[in-house]
Amino acid sequence: MIEDKNQQRTQLSDLGEFGLIDHLTKNFKMSQSSTIKGIGDDAAVLAFENKKIVVSTDLLVESVHFDLSYMPLKHLGYKAVVVNLSDVYAMNAKATQITVSIAVSNRFPLEALEELYAGIETAAKIYNVDVVGGDTTSSNTGLLISVTAIGEVEDEVYRSGAKPNDLLVVSGDLGGAFMGLQVLEREKEVYKVNPNNQPDLEPYTYIIERQLKPEARKDVIQLLKDLDVKPTSMIDISDGLSSEIIHLCKQSNVGCDLYEEKIPLDPQVISTCEEFNIDSTTVALNGGEDYELLFTVSQADFPKIKANPSLSVIGFMKDAKDGMHLVTRGDSKIPLKAQGWKNFND
Repeated sequence: MIEDKNQQRTQLSDLGEFGLIDHLTKNFKMSQSSTIKGIGDDAAVLAFENKKIVVSTDLLVESVHFDLSYMPLKHLGYKAVVVNLSDVYAMNAKATQITVSIAVSNRFPLEALEELYAGIETAAKIYNVDVVGGDTTSSNTGLLISVTAIGEVEDEVYRSGAKPNDLLVVSGDLGGAFMGLQVLEREKEVYKVNPNNQPDLEPYTYIIERQLKPEARKDVIQLLKDLDVKPTSMIDISDGLSSEIIHLCKQSNVGCDLYEEKIPLDPQVISTCEEFNIDSTTVALNGGEDYELLFTVSQADFPKIKANPSLSVIGFMKDAKDGMHLVTRGDSKIPLKAQGWKNFND
C-alpha cells in the first residue's frame, strides 16, 4: 500500500508545480554528449549531428496498467522507464534521453512521488539515459505516468524486414511476468479476507521480479553487434509472443512456423503454471510484459548465435500464403491468434 500513516506527508500544494519539478529532478545529472539543455527551459535541446533519432512514448494508468496495492512506487518508476527503453532497443537503437510526465491526485504526498522518482532515477543511471524534461499536473483518477524515450540509431531495424526462411529468435524466457501477476493478484485477494496474513513469496521471487521490475534488453543489442549479426526484423514482447509474431508477419508479408517445444520457459514459470492449472504455452503466447526481444535473422547467421544461452531459435519464417502457425509437441499445426493484452476491451 502507498499510504503509511506513520510517514511524513508533505502536501504537494506546499511546493507548487515548479517547486515540485525542481524538487523531484534535482538529482538528475546529464551524461549524454547529445544533451545540450535538459530540465529548466521551455524545451530540451539535443544535438545528434548526422545521426538519426528514434522516439517512443508510453502511458501507464493506475488501475489499468498497475495496482498500487502490490506495486511499490519505486518499482513503478523503474518499470515506467524500462518499458519505453525496450521500444528503443527494439529498433536496434541506443537510448539517450527520456522525458517523464505525471498526473497525480491529492491522495499522494510528496514522499510518495519521491519514491516514484527514485525509481526513475535508478533506471536512468543503470541504462545511462538523461532525464531532460516532462510535465506535472493534477488528476481526479489517481496516478498517470507518461514517458517518452529518445535514442540515436545508425542502422535501424524495422518490423518489416523478415524474409521467408529467416530464423525466428527470442531473447531470455517467456511467461514470467504474467505468472508473477497471477501470484500477486491471488495474494491480494487473500489479504482482503485476512489482512493479518503475510504471504510467502519466496517460491515466486523470479516471476514476481519479472512483473514488478522488468529489464529492457540493452545487452542483447550489444551482443548482436559483437556477434556481427543484424536482425532482419525486430520487436519487443509487450503484448505476448503470439501478438508480436503476427505483427512481424503482417508488416513483413511473411508466414511463420513457431515450435512449441522451442519456446523458452523458466522452471519457476512451469511449476507456477502447474499450481494454477494454466497451460504454460498459453501463458508464453498470450501473457505479455516480458519485454524480451523477438527478431528474425538470416540462416547464414545461425552459427553465430546457436550456442548463446541468451538466445533461442523458436521457429522460421515462410511465405505469407503458408500462414502463421504453432507447431505443437504432437506435430500438429494450430493457427496463431493475437490474444494478448488489448486496450479498450470491455
